[in-house]
Amino acid sequence: MLADVDVLLLDIEGTVCPISFVKDVLFPYALQALPGVLDDRWDSPTFASYREAFPEEYRNDRTALEAHVKDLVERDLKVPYLKSLQGHLWQHGYETGVLRAPLFDDVPAFIKSAHSAGKKVMIYSSGSVPAQKLFFGHTTADPSDMMPFISNWFDTVNAGPKTEAGSYTKILSTVPETNPSRWLFLSDNIKEVDAARAAGMQSYPVVRPGNAPLPADHPLTNSALSSFSA
Repeated sequence: MLADVDVLLLDIEGTVCPISFVKDVLFPYALQALPGVLDDRWDSPTFASYREAFPEEYRNDRTALEAHVKDLVERDLKVPYLKSLQGHLWQHGYETGVLRAPLFDDVPAFIKSAHSAGKKVMIYSSGSVPAQKLFFGHTTADPSDMMPFISNWFDTVNAGPKTEAGSYTKILSTVPETNPSRWLFLSDNIKEVDAARAAGMQSYPVVRPGNAPLPADHPLTNSALSSFSA
């Protein structure tokens, strides 16, 4: 799979870890932690950047901000200021060992082998870059910290929406010496795969336990990967 690839770009949710970890563990953890954080840190300088990133009508109203967060999570909206706050809320959970990112069994070896072969391994997720680093810094793999194998990180803030080809063009520009055809992007979202291909990357959909079925009429559905093992 990696013979004709110089850069490996990976999605997270539904690609390297179960969707259930995000929806059933991370999201509820953040919502559970939120009231205490708002009570303790509302006026703290360390929390100000997260609060000020919210629209004006929520920045100075604790109750409104909490309700807004719950609404965004319930609707699964990938809003940058929400993703930033979630990463902040998850930090304590990861650092105390309550949260550990459950990578699929084939993922650690795949990432390590790509890195050992001289490939660049990068991450592109709707979760914020700080949240991505927390995730890969505290995994179920051996070693738990997978960050040394990853060379760059992209989210919807520094790259753009994941279903737009322009976002992948922007990511490609970070390694201008590498031809787009030597990049490989893997994701469970077929629209993201289409966008990456439109930018010139190699890209294939990933099917994992718990993922929604891929559209039967899409030409790449039959090329989907169910494992990263050789």
